[in-house]
Amino acid sequence: MKTCFFLSLFLIFSIGFAQNNHIVKTEDGRRVLLKTDFTWEYIDAEKSVTNGSAMNIPKSKESTSCNLAEDFVEPKLDKKIQAQLKRGRATISHVKKKVAKDYNCSVDDVLLLSVSEQKAKGVYHLCANGKKVAYKRIGNTIIKKEKLF
Repeated sequence: MKTCFFLSLFLIFSIGFAQNNHIVKTEDGRRVLLKTDFTWEYIDAEKSVTNGSAMNIPKSKESTSCNLAEDFVEPKLDKKIQAQLKRGRATISHVKKKVAKDYNCSVDDVLLLSVSEQKAKGVYHLCANGKKVAYKRIGNTIIKKEKLF
């Protein structure tokens, strides 16, 4: 009887401890919060810039190399999919923030050119700082799309 009691008590406590979020440190010193729903985010969102020349990057005012028409309108996205992605912080606004951070420009300088989106994955073609870039989303993870060849 005692063994069943202690076994059930151990099981209840182990389930409780398994649901906690964990904080880990990457090799470059940034802290990452690992969540129980299999997502993650940086705790230290802004990394300090030690090189002064990196702060003096000129920003282009107009996206000339994307060759956009003056009456260009961004494509509409499926509201149902965007509502589902909102929980995992993977909506189009989050994609634009990531692209703006990667290309040292403001979110207003990032334009959505085309999109192929499903609930589980998506491919976004954007114009950031005058350059055409492609990003992909797998689940809630947003990464730059790389060409193999």
